[in-house]
Amino acid sequence: MTSQLTIPAAVPGRFGPYGGRYVPETLMVPLYELERAYELAKNDAAFQTEFQNLLKNLPGVPRPLQFALAVDG
Repeated sequence: MTSQLTIPAAVPGRFGPYGGRYVPETLMVPLYELERAYELAKNDAAFQTEFQNLLKNLPGVPRPLQFALAVDG
């Protein structure tokens, strides 16, 4: 883990000039590391393929509704 906190020049956020994130200070470095990793992964085709596969096949992930077959009885 990086010990030095480097804040990007323009931090987008929803709190305007007061800051962009509302998290404890101890989580800022891991949050920036996660943000950098996501920026690299979101344009990686292999990552997107695996991610879409996990969303489709991972147990516990909500599935799209399927047509139910009516049984005449």
